[in-house]
Amino acid sequence: MKWIRYRLDLGAHQKAPCLIEIIAAIFIGVLTWSAAAQAAVPDPLDLAQAIQKRLANGIPALFCQVELPRFYALQLNMPVWVTDKGLRRHLPDLLTAIEASAWEGLRPADYHQAAIQERLSAFSPEKEGFPTLEDAVDLELLATDAYLLLGSHFRSGRVNPESIDSEWFANRRQGDLPRRLEQAVAGDAVRSSLMRLLPDYEGYRRLKSTFRYYRQLALRGTWPHIPDGKTLQREEHDERVPLLRTRLAMIFGTQSAEEHQTDLFDADLETTLKRFQEMHGLEADGRLGHKTLSALNVPINDRVDQIAANLERWRWLPEDLGDRYLLVNIANYRLDVIEKNTAVMTMGVIVGKPYRHTPVFSSAIRYLVFNPSWTVPYRIAVRDKLPLIRKDPSFLSKQGMRLYSIRGSERHAIDPRTVDWQKIGPANFPYVLYQTPGPQNALGRVKFMFPNRFNVYLHDTPNRELFARTNRNFSSGCVRLEHPLHLAAYVLRDEGGWNQERIDSVLASGKETTVPLNRPLPVHLLYWTVFTDSAGRVCFREDIYGRDRRLVAALNERPS
Repeated sequence: MKWIRYRLDLGAHQKAPCLIEIIAAIFIGVLTWSAAAQAAVPDPLDLAQAIQKRLANGIPALFCQVELPRFYALQLNMPVWVTDKGLRRHLPDLLTAIEASAWEGLRPADYHQAAIQERLSAFSPEKEGFPTLEDAVDLELLATDAYLLLGSHFRSGRVNPESIDSEWFANRRQGDLPRRLEQAVAGDAVRSSLMRLLPDYEGYRRLKSTFRYYRQLALRGTWPHIPDGKTLQREEHDERVPLLRTRLAMIFGTQSAEEHQTDLFDADLETTLKRFQEMHGLEADGRLGHKTLSALNVPINDRVDQIAANLERWRWLPEDLGDRYLLVNIANYRLDVIEKNTAVMTMGVIVGKPYRHTPVFSSAIRYLVFNPSWTVPYRIAVRDKLPLIRKDPSFLSKQGMRLYSIRGSERHAIDPRTVDWQKIGPANFPYVLYQTPGPQNALGRVKFMFPNRFNVYLHDTPNRELFARTNRNFSSGCVRLEHPLHLAAYVLRDEGGWNQERIDSVLASGKETTVPLNRPLPVHLLYWTVFTDSAGRVCFREDIYGRDRRLVAALNERPS
């Protein structure tokens, strides 16, 4: 057998033939190769020795540098995709899974699709099987690397969220992929073993259906751009009305543009526009204003990318959220209490400002504090409170705040009237601000505590008027609750003796009271800008922290 110098070319951006052509070519090669080219088939032991040698020398063109050698150690370096009789029948199964990854918001080209197809061309009868032993080893290692990489991305996401956002801490799913591949090839279940690694959540499956729908829309071409102009409403005539009707018909299929050539903004169009506004978290007034027009003019490919980014966020979730848990969608300004996959309570929330993001992580509520006091974090004290104190020296007393200096381990009360506040700045602020329990306390009447490195928690707020706003990113990072006492009653319902009468009594006392939970309640702070509601309707939300853009860029980079 002729030996040539080994060369591995991923060819990730070559144009690939369609899947049916690939599979047909594989099976034609399998059926004809043994009869036409027996002399060119490598011996299994030769393949095993070649694999061992290649692994020993290192293969920089492959991605799974740790898992791939571990898999072949389990196999004693014996091949699993190539045999002395041709190709194993689960290789087309792998190619089908790679092709299908496009409908999960991933890129088939990232999984050696073109390079595998190139090696498969070596199995035509005209070439008499393998031209070289190196071609067989190439195909073997490319296929294994593709399975392990795709399995890793299905299981725990293609992008490490912490690499693009320091405020995102994901508790991602784990698993032994080399063992999984070993079982998959033994049972001829390669594709099904990969598909079972995808998130087993109804929300993921519904969002994937949305992705398919929008991707198919994008494949048909872009949708019409609606020009700027005055705000439009019902019973008005405007030349943009047919464009608006066409645009909404592409999403909902509710009206045919051909059947409504009039430029009248009629009642049916108003109803459909309200539906679009609700879908995008806008005020559903049925008028074509600036915000609604901006949402309508987002390019279809940008919507596809946005949905793909949110599919990726589902892949970052842990295996099990719990039978009973709290879920905060930061981008939707909403908290849901979930029991057995059903929302039993929901409320609005206020989240962090654009420059003080609420982080993403999972934890568990371990105790509540009624009538909480508040030790103001240093950053908030110098950035937010200090300018107010300089403007009004009586600000601290009006807010029920006390001023302390710290000497060693001791805290000493300071009369704020004795401080020359005009000489105090962020670089020389030696004080601690402490707010006593009461109606003005920034934490309100109750806070819900769950250990986390961000010092973030759920709490009440005295600023109830803010919940009337559509966009509610006003906090310094913590999550303020619209109905905190309803949530407190729910959390304490199984804690023994904590009925509404006792809660009211503790609140009326005005004393800070800590209540530990016998059964910690999981809480998940998440960030979804596209999701489906309980009725299966797709919802788009503003990317208030600019996280979609960074994630889409990372998804379009070559895998590491």
